[in-house]
Amino acid sequence: MIGGTLGYNLLTWIAPGEESAGLMTAPYANTSKLEMLLGQRFLDEIQGKTVLDFGCGPGNEAIEIALRGATRVVGVDIRAEFLETARARAIEAGVADRCVFSATAEETADLIVSLDSFEHFYDPAAMLRVMDNCLGPRGKVIASFGPPWLHPLGGHLFSVFPWAHLVFTERALLQWRRRFRPHQNPRKITECGLNKMTVGGFERLVARSPFRFERFEARPIRGLRCLSAPVLREFGTSVVTCTLVKR
Repeated sequence: MIGGTLGYNLLTWIAPGEESAGLMTAPYANTSKLEMLLGQRFLDEIQGKTVLDFGCGPGNEAIEIALRGATRVVGVDIRAEFLETARARAIEAGVADRCVFSATAEETADLIVSLDSFEHFYDPAAMLRVMDNCLGPRGKVIASFGPPWLHPLGGHLFSVFPWAHLVFTERALLQWRRRFRPHQNPRKITECGLNKMTVGGFERLVARSPFRFERFEARPIRGLRCLSAPVLREFGTSVVTCTLVKR
């Protein structure tokens, strides 16, 4: 663990600005994220359904779900700027009559979807309880998130090189982050929209929740299936995908 002035100076040298921070790319550019992560089975399942999209961001997937055959879609996100963008996009796509966006979830759904959000929820256990309250008795939660915390790029913005978020101290990482976000002053990485979710942590989270796994998959980093061995799973899992049903 590298910290103090040395850690800060090294991070500043490696990534002097936000544009050079993190190694995350856009793996879903020019393709359907829903198809890549969830497949045709999911697209068949949404037909004629009411769907809630938790952590909808700017609305791309919620709008696609509406276009692909859902009767009603509600995108839920706490960021007002995302909701505003999503509403404008729904109007542009011609689905504003059946695809709406809100900061709270107040409808009962046949299906809940959550993509790339469980590693960001501030209180994921509370989020699962909210999902349980919004879901019909035979409904399902389909979730996918990644990379998890121990993945080489699990630090997201903080992954200036593989596993950098584990090499440097939290204090050094936050001091470096303030260089290009001086208006924010988090005391912990968990206050930066990253809850350090691991594969095992997610399994324990679900075990304590109102849900159980109907299906669970920890997908290894592409081309490195050897890392799917139990002892290496936390470091080699790229994406977690699962279906949850009520107990």
